[in-house]
Amino acid sequence: MSSQIVVLGSCMIDFVSYSPRLPKKGETLKGTSFVTNQGGKGANQCMSAAKLGGNVALIARVGDDHFGKEYIEVLKSYSVDVTHTRLTPNYSSGIAQIMVDESVGDNSIVIVPGANDALSLEDLHQAEELLANAGILVCQLETPLNVTLQALRHFKGTSILNGAPAIQDIDVDFLKLATIFCVNETEAATVTGLNCENLDEAKIALRKLLSMGCNTVILTLGDKGAIIGFKGDQNITHVSCDKVTPVDTTGAGDCFIGSLAFLMAKFPDLNLEDHVKIACALASYSVQFMGTHKAFPDSNILRKYLQ
Repeated sequence: MSSQIVVLGSCMIDFVSYSPRLPKKGETLKGTSFVTNQGGKGANQCMSAAKLGGNVALIARVGDDHFGKEYIEVLKSYSVDVTHTRLTPNYSSGIAQIMVDESVGDNSIVIVPGANDALSLEDLHQAEELLANAGILVCQLETPLNVTLQALRHFKGTSILNGAPAIQDIDVDFLKLATIFCVNETEAATVTGLNCENLDEAKIALRKLLSMGCNTVILTLGDKGAIIGFKGDQNITHVSCDKVTPVDTTGAGDCFIGSLAFLMAKFPDLNLEDHVKIACALASYSVQFMGTHKAFPDSNILRKYLQ
């Protein structure tokens, strides 16, 4: 399998406010700090894999503004192939308003897609050669769905679809076409219509996803690790992870996905359970620090977990 990873997805500018807790409906809170970061599920997952040493390319759109131009330079600094990351005239870059409860690290996020909505089938056409030579494709649901679906239909390697943001009545073709469908508890609950608040409920939701057409499901459970299930197999594997004290959980799921893609490309002889176990550990590492890309582990941290 080729070690080339291609991420088809979103770029967002994160406006992050930290406060002692998340506000209630109609409430105004005084925060403690504010930062601006580069984010977006696609770019986060891309940079997570790149920081670990992956050979990664990003197919995405950014606005033709200072945010978009700066974002492309940041991607380059992580050695990401940005040949197909395009500035988009007459669009602003996508933004995400993020509030972080600094007492427990939880967050709430609202996104405005901006240039991400301009990602098109033409972008896929221009990246045909890149996609044909890649071993792993990573997608999410934060960009136009028809483009993501088309990429999954034609990709010949291993595809990882992160079902986020979650869609209640998702087209089952997404589930059937992806090699691996990866969601967290909240996303699994939205897609299946089932409660997913503990391990037993999560296992039921995972089986429902398999019955809906998924080939392989990874359902992440935060500090409880993840569970894995395969089509045609009633056995579900629970992968636990070490307990840590979270500072900021923003981007933890993206760190997991990017790490998983890197591990599958770099260490194809390991089984999926091993890939997931290490990816959980790397994501747990990231939540102990503020921010996204800066918190993602690099190849030096990876070596410690591989040992």
